[in-house]
Amino acid sequence: MISLKSGLKKILGPAPVSGPSGVDGIAVLLNRFCDEIELFNPAYGLVSVKDRDELVVKHILDSLAPVVTIERLVNAGFSRCPRIADVGSGAGLPGIPLAIALPGVSVSLIERMGRRAGFLRNTQAVLTLPNVEVLETGMEKAPAGIADIVCFRAFRPLTPKILKHLFRILKKGACIAAYKGRMDSINTEMSPLSAFLKQQNLEWEALPCPVPFLNEERHLLLIRPSAPLP
Repeated sequence: MISLKSGLKKILGPAPVSGPSGVDGIAVLLNRFCDEIELFNPAYGLVSVKDRDELVVKHILDSLAPVVTIERLVNAGFSRCPRIADVGSGAGLPGIPLAIALPGVSVSLIERMGRRAGFLRNTQAVLTLPNVEVLETGMEKAPAGIADIVCFRAFRPLTPKILKHLFRILKKGACIAAYKGRMDSINTEMSPLSAFLKQQNLEWEALPCPVPFLNEERHLLLIRPSAPLP
């Protein structure tokens, strides 16, 4: 059986983020989160996994793989109340693992499907996560200007229309952080957006984001306003 705590230590390194009671406290809450997913998954179809190990690696550790980068980015705006918006949250991935690891950051879970939003509200209560709120709505109707970062996994392919909706949720100058796989797939997805990004004064980069125990290419795709010309 794969050790969640061991995976966390690989991600967090010698200077872990300030989660509850360090790595041990984070691992306890994440294991309880896994219990909730396994309990409700047969009825709600939250994730497609064959066993606990796959849930831990492909969903929990994958959600946390870029946490150090995300913490740095969300604090870069010097907001007194930094906030992450997890769009299309589904099972609460990556939002709930990020909220557990970053208790000083508020996390808005944006989910339009009623049953899944109900699962998120129940999980927030069971895990006692005061920094989490559930917004039962689509990204098109989510509050504007609430987040320092918008995150998402397994979301729709990016288009100019989707990017406009996502940036509407963000504070001015904030960025999108999208969980993606192979670099060649990212290039294929982003190439048609070149003209739109230039028009909107946006730039992108993809940071390698290895997931412990997973032999697959993973990246964090960042899309943000370009630096102003001197």
